[in-house]
Amino acid sequence: MPQLVILGAVALDDIRTPFGRRKNIAGGSAFYASVAASFFTKPGLVAVVGKDYPREHLRFLESRGIDTAGLEVAAGNTFRWNGFYDFDLNQAHTVKTELNVFADFQPMLPEAYRQAPFLFLGNISPQLQLDVLGQMRKRPRLVMSDTMDYYIKRERKNVLKVVREVDVALMNDGEARMLFKTPNLVRAAREILKLDSRIAIIKKGEHGAVLFYDNRFFAVPGYPLETVRDPTGAGDCFAGAMLGYLAKTRDLSEKNVRKALVYGSVVASFNAEDFSCDALRGLSMTDIRGRYNEFKRFVQF
Repeated sequence: MPQLVILGAVALDDIRTPFGRRKNIAGGSAFYASVAASFFTKPGLVAVVGKDYPREHLRFLESRGIDTAGLEVAAGNTFRWNGFYDFDLNQAHTVKTELNVFADFQPMLPEAYRQAPFLFLGNISPQLQLDVLGQMRKRPRLVMSDTMDYYIKRERKNVLKVVREVDVALMNDGEARMLFKTPNLVRAAREILKLDSRIAIIKKGEHGAVLFYDNRFFAVPGYPLETVRDPTGAGDCFAGAMLGYLAKTRDLSEKNVRKALVYGSVVASFNAEDFSCDALRGLSMTDIRGRYNEFKRFVQF
């Protein structure tokens, strides 16, 4: 049984940044989160791809020990995203989106997934997030959700309902401001906590992330990278690695959640150094622990 179940998209991307261009590369929120989580635990992937999805990408997932029993292969083409970044790498520009088989996706959890102690409701329709949560046989020890501006604009009430149902609400700064109609991130985080989420985490791109926990908060900076080739999926890697570490340690104390936040930032920083998950292919736990220790030195004073 996977210790962590990850719901989201698996896609094929065409991406251009100031540092290169790639076509038909592996992407999608569930892809990135699963690969990042696999450094710490065995995740189960819940997503859909088309018949055109390259076998080499499936082999990569399997090589990482990711359980793909929840990955549906449907007749049709895989979800595709075409986008680019200018020198402001915090802002992605969409050229074209083709939902394809993702448009009709109705996730069904394999029986072995339904008692997993950790669940990540990745960037997908809030109604599908709620449906998957309802398929669990018992309440997981920790449920975390993510969202995006597309769903906040079109399904705000359902996004708020998801925030009420989960333990950790994760979103970036722009999404938090939009969802709660405030320019102030502290106020937005308080609104998240008022909705019964135990923890609010607000991602700030290259500037790191902030965790709000009752009346306390913890901030982790972005790792100062010299080379950022493609930031796509960094937020999903952050979430996957964070939850993977918590699933491995089974420790949900505030101290350990803070550690998990740093591990999430570490893996996300490595991912941004190359396109797709290419930077993670040869990554070792020694590399991850080394950068984790650098983070510790950065924040000491």
